[in-house]
Parts: sequence; C-alpha cells; structure tokens
Amino acid sequence: MVPGPSRRPTDPHRVMIAPLFRKGRHLMTQSAQSGLTRFAWNAGVAGIVIAAGGILGVQLGLWAPMVAFGGFVLGTFVCGSLAMILGAISLFRSRNQPDPADQRRAFIATGLGMLLVAIVFIAGSGSADAPPINDISTDLLDPPDFASAEVVTDYAGRDMAYPADFVSIVESAYPDLQPIQVATEPGEAYARALASARALGWTITYEDPTARTFDATEQTAVFRFVDDVTVRVRPDEGGARIDIRSKSRDGRGDLGANAERIRRFSTELTLPPVSER
Repeated sequence: MVPGPSRRPTDPHRVMIAPLFRKGRHLMTQSAQSGLTRFAWNAGVAGIVIAAGGILGVQLGLWAPMVAFGGFVLGTFVCGSLAMILGAISLFRSRNQPDPADQRRAFIATGLGMLLVAIVFIAGSGSADAPPINDISTDLLDPPDFASAEVVTDYAGRDMAYPADFVSIVESAYPDLQPIQVATEPGEAYARALASARALGWTITYEDPTARTFDATEQTAVFRFVDDVTVRVRPDEGGARIDIRSKSRDGRGDLGANAERIRRFSTELTLPPVSER
C-alpha cells in the first residue's frame, strides 16, 4: 500500500486567529464606512447651519453683507459638494455590506448635498452671463457723477470715478441700457425721476434740483448689500434725457444686479404717475 502525501498538522492557533482577523478587518471596514457617512452627514448639516446663519445674521445686523454672502457660498456650495460626493461614495462602498442605518444616513446626506448645490445654481441661474463688473451707466461717454464725499459721507475713501475699462464691457453685455428719452420739460422729468426712485423704495441721499441730479441707495433684500445710484436729467431735443448710473459697494461683480436696477427704474419711469394708477 502506497502511503498518501503527508499532511501538515493544523496549527490550532491559526484556526483560532483567522476568524478573529476576518472579523477585525470587517469591523475596521465598517468603522471606516461609518466614519465616511458621518462626515458626509455632518457636512450637509453644517452647510444648512452656515448658509442659514449667514443670512439670519445679516438680517439682524450682526455682521457685514460680504460675511453673510461668504457663509452662504461656504454652506451651500462647499459643504453641499462635500456632502453630495462623500455621501455618494459611502453609498457605493456599502452596496456589498449593507447597513440599513448607515445607508439611510448616507442617502440623506447625498440628497441634502444635492439640494444645497442646487440652491447655488438656482440662485445664480439668472445671472450666469453677467460680466464681473459692478458699475453700470446708461451714458458711457459722460457717465453721471456722484455727489462729493463732503455731501454724502458714505463716499469718503472710495473711488467714485467711472472705470474706463468697463465701457466696452457694458456696451457688449448690456446693449439695451440706453438713456431714457421723455417728451416733457427737464424740470418735470426731474420730478418724475425722483418720484420713480421713491416708488421703488430707494433712499434719497442727495438732491440738486438746480443741476437736476440726485443720488440714492437701494438695499438688497437677502444679503443687505447697499448699492449707490445717481440720476441726471438734461434738456434734449423734444423734451429731456435721463441717465442713470448704478454702482455696487461690495465685490468686483454684481451678478447683473445693477443692470436689473436700471431696467426697473426705466420701467417705473415710463408708467403713469402713482396717483393715476
């Protein structure tokens, strides 16, 4: 009888350790997976808190508009992107080792991140094509001048001159913004322009009926940005010509806000007087 191949005796220690090793590796994988899900969840929750807190704080006057806007971007886009990406990775990695509670949290974190990022795109959808400028005028050859800093102290320390490099950009981006021609004498046109500004809720900061110019400010609703406006009325063939210039105080770009303000003013100016509506 031919003896069979010899078999090495089984090491009892190896038999005991192998299951423990596999279990430990499984626990480590689960721990890493749970950590990733937890990070995605925390990013989504933090995004909501930061974005909402920034807006609430500026509404209560606790911090500046740029701080609120920065918090909004950080909360929605940055934290939202982290929650969306890490949540999706967590869902993918847990497909073979499902943990219902962990998967549920990962799914919610992913959805929350997608919602936060969507808010950014929805908020900026109407201004995606706006150039990165913050000073718009209907007269680019001779833009209306703001009053002096001695008269309006908010202008102190700021360059209120019109940027020459904005001229070609405005011409290309906003060809519809033109001087407003009205068939009334300049004095009446000035009074009508002033009434239109007040009807829009602007705060008049300076008036010069002799020169037929006035300055005003408008505060945005959400982030409380304050923008400056100056309006000038001049005699023109057949009546009067009204020019308007709108300038942001914060940021290099305005997301199209100044152009939209000029359009609203032009529309208001061409409507019947408030008393006749």
